[in-house]
Amino acid sequence: MAKKPDFEWRVISAALRLSAEQGWRQLSMADIAAAAKSTPAKVSEVFPSKLAILKAFNRRIDEQVLSDGPLDGESVRDDLFELLMRRFEALKPHRDGLRAILRGTVAIDPIASICGMNALLKSMARMLEGEGVKTSGIEGRLRIKVLTGIYLSVGRVWLSDDSDDLSRTMATLDRALKRLEQAVQSNPFKKPRGQEPSKEAA
Repeated sequence: MAKKPDFEWRVISAALRLSAEQGWRQLSMADIAAAAKSTPAKVSEVFPSKLAILKAFNRRIDEQVLSDGPLDGESVRDDLFELLMRRFEALKPHRDGLRAILRGTVAIDPIASICGMNALLKSMARMLEGEGVKTSGIEGRLRIKVLTGIYLSVGRVWLSDDSDDLSRTMATLDRALKRLEQAVQSNPFKKPRGQEPSKEAA
């Protein structure tokens, strides 16, 4: 028997589904509560706003990506490619809702856009930290911003990539990471010496 979705995810799923159907800006917390078969009061105890729902969704996606099995790439670049593609795959079932959210926030709701960017920067930091890449200091912040820029540029392709295997997205991400390697003398995603994955059998 399938595990019953937890309350938090039920609310998140309802918000994304309704966003695809009627738009994000028009969506009220009461609408979301009704779709989640709950009450506005109960939903507000967990999510005081729609932005809080998006932050929780982002955190759930991060957890799913980082816990979805080991990575076996020969470099951090290879592993980041795999991590970002896992993220796009995890987001794929919710793409219609995310399209509506973007339409309802970018250039229309500056506060929501800023909050969304801050959440994305934190997600990209988690991706890097999960690979042992430092994100502190000036160099660390630069790595986060570079990866975020790549993710956003590839994300525009992903939004319209209707192929089953996301082949256009994969090709765009691969090119973006290769261009980055060619543009800098020192690869910002290079594994430190002594941290290369072992090739010996366990």
